[in-house]
Amino acid sequence: MLTKVRGWQPFDGESLLDDVGAVLDDVTPAEEALDDHALRLRGHLMQLVAIAVAAEAGQKDPYAEQLIERARWLRTEAMPGDHLQAVGHLRRMAWSANELHERLGAIKCLREVT
Repeated sequence: MLTKVRGWQPFDGESLLDDVGAVLDDVTPAEEALDDHALRLRGHLMQLVAIAVAAEAGQKDPYAEQLIERARWLRTEAMPGDHLQAVGHLRRMAWSANELHERLGAIKCLREVT
């Protein structure tokens, strides 16, 4: 239990929005930055899913359940080797993180959504 508490990081909505913006920007992320973006987005998806599960969002809202399942699936998918396919995968992850974040705010599972 102590290990989990030490490893716990509070949810940072600003960081999520920064990472989503960086990936969904009109400028395609550089190839050397893809792994860093993927790591951060997977972390955001993991936190959002944990929040949703703890708040029983999927039981309250069918759309939230769909978003949770999509987030779980995207988080476990391997990054494609091709640069443009990898960017597409990152953008799907970013879009899903943003949608889940907004939905959790709308159904009051998060205090504020900026």
